[in-house]
Amino acid sequence: MSPWSLVTVRRDGEDFLAVRLADGSLVQPPPLKAWTRMTDLLDDWPAAEPVLRDLDVEAPAAVAGAQVLAPLLYPRKVLCAGVNYRDHIAEMGAQAPDSGWTPFFFLKPPTTTVIGPYDDVPVGDDVRDGLDWEAELAVVIGRGGRGIGVDEAMSHVAGYCVSNDLTARARHRRTNVPAPAFAYDWFASKARDASLPLGPGITPAWMVEDPQTLRVQLWVNDEPQQDGNTRDMICDIPTLISAASAGVTLEPGDVIPTGTPAGVGVTRGLTLKPGDVVRTRIEGLGELSNRIVARTSP
Repeated sequence: MSPWSLVTVRRDGEDFLAVRLADGSLVQPPPLKAWTRMTDLLDDWPAAEPVLRDLDVEAPAAVAGAQVLAPLLYPRKVLCAGVNYRDHIAEMGAQAPDSGWTPFFFLKPPTTTVIGPYDDVPVGDDVRDGLDWEAELAVVIGRGGRGIGVDEAMSHVAGYCVSNDLTARARHRRTNVPAPAFAYDWFASKARDASLPLGPGITPAWMVEDPQTLRVQLWVNDEPQQDGNTRDMICDIPTLISAASAGVTLEPGDVIPTGTPAGVGVTRGLTLKPGDVVRTRIEGLGELSNRIVARTSP
């Protein structure tokens, strides 16, 4: 069976869960009606997983006229792994240690940063902030926990999404600070509204044979910018989950973007502006397509 993903869609003002097939068509197998929202399904993951494994996605009629939203409205937490690809560290002018690397995380506000796979990204004066792209594999947690061991970490994964960690590079460093420790402003750089396109759906973990061998690509106006592979992560997915759960309790519906490969714009003086279209694709998981538009209201 071709991989499919769980999506949240809207039709006639009603949101509901559906399945997105490999060709992009949507169906709603009757068992999915047991859950109103994706967060409900993930909260019920131990019971939902066997139901999903047995879904008949071939028989239902196509769902027409529905808008595909972000699969999670909204994640409980968004825990982004920073500097997790060696080639990205190199292009930023640094070098990863050979051993003893501890994963680094930062937070994005889930209800204001997450947008859908085909939504516009509005920018105003912040277009001068050097808006940049970062294609990333996102892990969706199905079973929560704290202090999760590396060996058991993958049993906590519900599935995977495509994400793009849009970053305001010009706001990352500050000069008017009381001490060097405050020179980096992760909030201003990473937390801007509509800075995390996510989707197009959640591909269940059992449909992804090896999440550490997925091609990660991104284009701006059909010009290739990033072309990496998840095999090049410094810390693999089990290590990231274990490290994150050592600091906070992971909950069903948490999302962990796992870092970006080389090819970001800042090292080449490239930034996004209104009219640009950013496409982000991960092998087997689908593609996002987000247009940068001028903000028309505050």
